Amino acid sequence: MNILLTGGMGYIGSHVAIVLLEAGHHVVLYDNLCNSDAGVLARIAKITGKEPIFMEADVRATSTLTETLKNHAIEAVIHFAGLKAVGESTQKPLAYYANNVEGTISLLESMSEVGIRTLVFSGSATVYGEPQYLPLDEAHPTSATNPYGRTKLYIEEMLRDISLSDPSWRIVSLRYFNPAGAHESGLIGEKPTGAPNNLMPYMAQVATGELKELSVFGNDYPTPDGTGVRDYIHVMDLAEGHAAALSWLAGHFGWHAINLGTGEGYSVLDMIAAFAKASGRDIPYRIAPRRKGDVAACYADPGKALRELGWQARRRLHVMCEDVWRFQRRLPRP
Repeated sequence: MNILLTGGMGYIGSHVAIVLLEAGHHVVLYDNLCNSDAGVLARIAKITGKEPIFMEADVRATSTLTETLKNHAIEAVIHFAGLKAVGESTQKPLAYYANNVEGTISLLESMSEVGIRTLVFSGSATVYGEPQYLPLDEAHPTSATNPYGRTKLYIEEMLRDISLSDPSWRIVSLRYFNPAGAHESGLIGEKPTGAPNNLMPYMAQVATGELKELSVFGNDYPTPDGTGVRDYIHVMDLAEGHAAALSWLAGHFGWHAINLGTGEGYSVLDMIAAFAKASGRDIPYRIAPRRKGDVAACYADPGKALRELGWQARRRLHVMCEDVWRFQRRLPRP
């Protein structure tokens, strides 16, 4: 199958590209490189023995996107392109609406023009808002506590509406929990262009001494140790979930939401201890005020993914930490 990955040079997209290439698909990566590294292309080729096609462009460039879909005879799209940091979204909400919502409208217009009706959307568990119960299943009411989450929620509503307007669409929103880890080769992983927004890469830079300490945002949540609890999923498990979802869509019309998570919650202090063990380094930290938009605990009921996709997460927390540390040690030091 010919598959377009918008934002395909990024953290999750690059790992999905590896899984798809190794499965024999033809992959086109479409990315404006605003939060990714052009060197990823060569590393994907080194891992798989196949180099995907790369198109440097913004997903909001509708005419360019349409031509890309036509020129490469694309049959399905996996949509990753967008901004993704909760904290930053509270500071730059308009940038998030422009990139995420406007970008998705552009993509849907291009797909409609070309006649492509198969889409896997990079969704988020942030659409569950403040959890009313745990673990979170797909029937949980949706809402949002920050602009990033609202963009994901608005996009899901658009996707549901477009599938109702035209029953030939096949769409699945994969609601991620917290991606972590790196490819086992150590060649690709999460490499932020600025200060890390996610916990794992931040801890990795503290472990190498590039950053002085980790800020733990809040220690007064109603959780076992007072710090936020999250469901961390290995990025390669996540990537395999996309391949499973794409195969599943071949037999399913309409819009569907499916969680991708492990069903286990780890606190920030749990994560610090696990990373310190994997790296053999101390992870200095300080307690900071809660961040606006954060929730106390968030972890998945992943049962639907197992029932529908035949998928479940296989890699545990210690593997995530070991793979991140292997990737971090291979990066050139500043």
